[in-house]
Amino acid sequence: MAKKEKKKLEKKNWSNTFTLTGEAKINDYTFKIDEKSEKSNWVYNSLNLGVFCGDKNGTIYSELMGGYGIDRDNLIYVHGKTEDGKDDFDNRFEIDWDDRNDEEILKTIGDMCFLTVALELDTKGKPFYKKFLSAYDAIAYIKEVLTDGMIITVTGTLKYSSYNDNTQCKKEISRITLSKADDVSKYRAVFTQTMLLNKDSKGKIDKETGILPINAKVLDYVKEWKGKEVKTFVPYNKTFEYEVDMTNPERTKKAVDKLFTVSKGVTEITFEGEFIEGGAVVTATEDDLPDDVKELIDLGVYTLEEALAKCTVNSGRERRMVIRKPLIKIVELEGGEKVPKIMKTEKKYEDEDLILDFMLEKDEPEVDDDDYPFPDNDDDSSDSDSSDSGNDDSWLNNL
Repeated sequence: MAKKEKKKLEKKNWSNTFTLTGEAKINDYTFKIDEKSEKSNWVYNSLNLGVFCGDKNGTIYSELMGGYGIDRDNLIYVHGKTEDGKDDFDNRFEIDWDDRNDEEILKTIGDMCFLTVALELDTKGKPFYKKFLSAYDAIAYIKEVLTDGMIITVTGTLKYSSYNDNTQCKKEISRITLSKADDVSKYRAVFTQTMLLNKDSKGKIDKETGILPINAKVLDYVKEWKGKEVKTFVPYNKTFEYEVDMTNPERTKKAVDKLFTVSKGVTEITFEGEFIEGGAVVTATEDDLPDDVKELIDLGVYTLEEALAKCTVNSGRERRMVIRKPLIKIVELEGGEKVPKIMKTEKKYEDEDLILDFMLEKDEPEVDDDDYPFPDNDDDSSDSDSSDSGNDDSWLNNL
């Protein structure tokens, strides 16, 4: 009997975006300008930007990096646009690094190739938009105009990769603009993510927290695996969380069954969600200060406020991606009628389609340290099933 051919993984109508609105947090690690790689002739700028999105969501970090190689031909890969100005992904070409600011060339390039920054106001008090083809140039400009505490909105793409057997989720910036949010209640930290679910994706609820882990797979593109060119989408394991209503078991069970129960094959579904990051802060009081620190206060080396700030610690940082609701979009039918549709496709794949032969070998692709020049703000090494504390035979543990 002939072996069944696997269906090719694709990201048609796939979504993996984020939006952060809040206060910019600038510190000594936010920017790296004209850094030189220790392993090559690569020169780069990097941005590791924290945005305080309110007490509930915490400070969320996103990033951007770009550069060039000394004494090498540096090219930028772009696509064109159609006569009506839309991005033309079939018209792909490359331009020389030295031509990246040539206005005549830039007119021929699709809008989605550019990074957008609007952190200054024009003479009429409206945001002044600047577009950059290179992250290297965008970061240099952002460093000049972005100040600590500025209210901004950051949007971009969620990028997934595997490192030391853990799935990492990096938030890659594509746009930074001034925000009109005039109150902390209007801050937000949200994402939209398409994922793949099968019969084993639904975890067991933690009855103490009301959190149901959803063990999904997300797709991202990989050029090489273990030194071998593959140029394909890879399914990465990623655990999301869904907060259930413990006060209404009957309705909660129906909602969970509707959203996460998969009877056969692999379901593709897109969710809107929320980032929740931060840690429980243990605030020190004057009584908590050790005697040697109190002596420094008496000597005028530290003020009481400075000492308390130094002795206040985080008890551990949580990094959660919480699913809130399935995405509903207005889609156009063949006859031109537009209707709302839940972005869900059942039996999109078979389980075997997600098993890529080149991934079965134990070793992982080598990762150049230069690809991760940021502090460990978004390490997802804690991704695992939520606690099963309190498991019993009740329906809540068998959602």
